[in-house]
Amino acid sequence: MNAFRVGFGYDVHQLKEGYDFWLGGIKLEHEKGAVGHSDADVLIHVICDALLGAANMRDIGFHFSDKDPKYKGIDSKILLADVMKLIREAGYEIGNIDTTICLQQPKVNPHIPAMKTCLEEVMNIPESSISIKATTTEWLGFVGREEGVSAYCVALIYQV
Repeated sequence: MNAFRVGFGYDVHQLKEGYDFWLGGIKLEHEKGAVGHSDADVLIHVICDALLGAANMRDIGFHFSDKDPKYKGIDSKILLADVMKLIREAGYEIGNIDTTICLQQPKVNPHIPAMKTCLEEVMNIPESSISIKATTTEWLGFVGREEGVSAYCVALIYQV
């Protein structure tokens, strides 16, 4: 088995009025929120998928089915903590994580330090191990029309 492994994650959630907007483990104040079976935290979901993919452990839906009522409304930080336990039990540790959030509104950059602090605590990794970036789609597509949010993640893990 290779000492280093790379995984990729991608996720999308619809935005609608009347829902909370959780992103990177923190609640953003906005008139729209993300829709999903859990709290619909798209950033945490892509991190989970990238880590699980790197360890060849399938994806977030395999481990935490949206058909299972016990995950209805669950805080995605709990899912991330469970993924970290799976990764570590398999003998891996995080090298680094690089993420990009695609969102027209609200602006994400002011919230990145709080997201990083939250995720680093949940994952028990140093600050230098996670990068969070944000972009818009220049008013193009479902993100530009403020109908949804998407995110991407690449994760490097290594055997310990």
